[in-house]
Amino acid sequence: MKITVITVGKIKEKYLKDAIFEYSKRLGKYCKLEIIEVADEKTPDHASEALEDHIRAKEAERILKQTKDDAYIITLEIQGKQLTSEEFAEKMEKLAVTGTSHIIFIIGGSIGLGKAVLEKSDYALGFCKMKFRRKLMRVILLEQIYRGYRIMNGEPYHK
Repeated sequence: MKITVITVGKIKEKYLKDAIFEYSKRLGKYCKLEIIEVADEKTPDHASEALEDHIRAKEAERILKQTKDDAYIITLEIQGKQLTSEEFAEKMEKLAVTGTSHIIFIIGGSIGLGKAVLEKSDYALGFCKMKFRRKLMRVILLEQIYRGYRIMNGEPYHK
């Protein structure tokens, strides 16, 4: 299985880079992982709704250029379906069994995902109603993908 994580913005913090590297290394045993960073737009404080829509549309264009038509697209959204780790593993396993060979996870920018990305999404995944920095969300997502593979393979994982 190929897993692609498309995310808006670059990570500069060493501690986050280290965590991403660690989970990427661990995931190498289970899948082919690719992380694609697309440029983010600067959002001024107190931006109008129209400006925020414009920013989301520009970021969406960059994101969609990185997607593949044959991939299953999962967008990370606050209002998305919340799953337990076991349910998440089951979702990934069902996709694999039904012939999906490529899953793309998309993490939006600081003001969310553009309409075009949301329309292309096959599944909206939510982690919780709290908001996380998108840079930290990348680590959380990779940890859950890793945990999902451990569960699918009947391997021990921290509960």
